[in-house]
Amino acid sequence: MEARIDYMKVSPDSFQAVWGLEQFVSQKAGIEPRLLHLVKIRASQINGCAFCIDMHVKEARKEGIGDQWLSLISAWKESPVYDEKERAVLAWTESLTNVSETGAPDRDFDALKSHFNEEEITKLTVAIGTINIWNRMALGFRSQHEVDLTN
Repeated sequence: MEARIDYMKVSPDSFQAVWGLEQFVSQKAGIEPRLLHLVKIRASQINGCAFCIDMHVKEARKEGIGDQWLSLISAWKESPVYDEKERAVLAWTESLTNVSETGAPDRDFDALKSHFNEEEITKLTVAIGTINIWNRMALGFRSQHEVDLTN
């Protein structure tokens, strides 16, 4: 598969707008890094974005996140590895990433309220929206991850 366009080059203003969201989410929103990894990896899995999955799994590993925790994200409902807070984040991530199918049900929103205040829920929702934008950019323009056959 070949990249369609270099969106950073042809529309730097568009890239900077999305990058601004990313900077907010990663540096100013105050979301626990572990939870942010869940959001980024799970949304990217749902969207089938190999570029983003590769990037975010590597970032999580560099931050000391274990292989079992990373490997089971796609099967989180069947694994006892994730605590209730992580499960609430994963359910909300799935609901919003698939919003046309789910309608963002009350049960998923309500699960967040026992772990987060309204401001934190808002920031988490922005994080989910942001990774979905990145996924659409990477998928739409066929961004390619590097192939590393040593791992």
